[in-house]
Amino acid sequence: IMKGGLSLLCKTGNGLAHAYVKLEAKEKDLPGPTDISLLQNYIHLRYVDLSENKLRDLSPLGSLTHLLWLKSCLTCHIASFATNRIRATEGIPIPRLGSLNLKGNEIQMISGLDPGKLTNLHTVELRGNKLETTTGLHLPKLKNLYLAQNFITHLEGLEELVQLTTLHLRDNRLVTLDGFSKSMKCLQYLNLRGNGILNLQEMAKLQVLPMLRALVLMDNPCSDESEYRMEALVLLPRLERLDKDFFEEDERAEAEETRQRRRDEEQVRAGKARWGAVVGRDSERRKTRDFQSECLFFRLRGKKKA
Repeated sequence: IMKGGLSLLCKTGNGLAHAYVKLEAKEKDLPGPTDISLLQNYIHLRYVDLSENKLRDLSPLGSLTHLLWLKSCLTCHIASFATNRIRATEGIPIPRLGSLNLKGNEIQMISGLDPGKLTNLHTVELRGNKLETTTGLHLPKLKNLYLAQNFITHLEGLEELVQLTTLHLRDNRLVTLDGFSKSMKCLQYLNLRGNGILNLQEMAKLQVLPMLRALVLMDNPCSDESEYRMEALVLLPRLERLDKDFFEEDERAEAEETRQRRRDEEQVRAGKARWGAVVGRDSERRKTRDFQSECLFFRLRGKKKA
């Protein structure tokens, strides 16, 4: 099956020999790792399609140091292992790889994606797996991350994604928005559709994302609240679009009025709290003085009796 998919005979680096550089093994119903172990004998492969099989192990790909499956454009180096049965993300040390597609597999945890080896990796597609957390993404050069349709209940390790611009978390199991970091200074698009976020105030946790411009929160319980859209703009004034609709100027004006009113109310509360603290301290001082006076009175009275 593997040999039947080999094609495109090209010269090797020294120009004195020839080797196959293309492998198409899509929908071959490959059952396990032994079926692709032969790849280690074809180190000159550049274009590989193993999608829609039943692969469980990608470690044989480690020998393919020339892999750069070109797709759509000459600068996009893509590897697709979609719709297999892969359970781990280890074994992909392909230095030229720019985009990795692992959607529709059985991956439960992200591990083995070495930033020292995957130096050009900018896009990772892990939609439709079995992930419960985002930990393991130590990829500071990553720009696009697609994690929709998993079982993610909490966000971890995102602080290392300092160049990330797009994060897709649709149809997971998030109920809070903990886990975002101020180091994520490039994130512009965040899709949280179809999770379990109840409280509108959870959006305040996104204030650490200075470049966030588009937020998708529809199909969460909080999106049914009457003040949903206005509260989003009040909490995130830099936001340009919520779900499918851009904010209008009159909405921005109303949101600014609401923010100013809340600032004024907060100042009043803070002033009352400070005044209450002063009054409390004065009251404690008076109590202390009264107690000291009583003690002195009884000491003097005792001396007179003596």
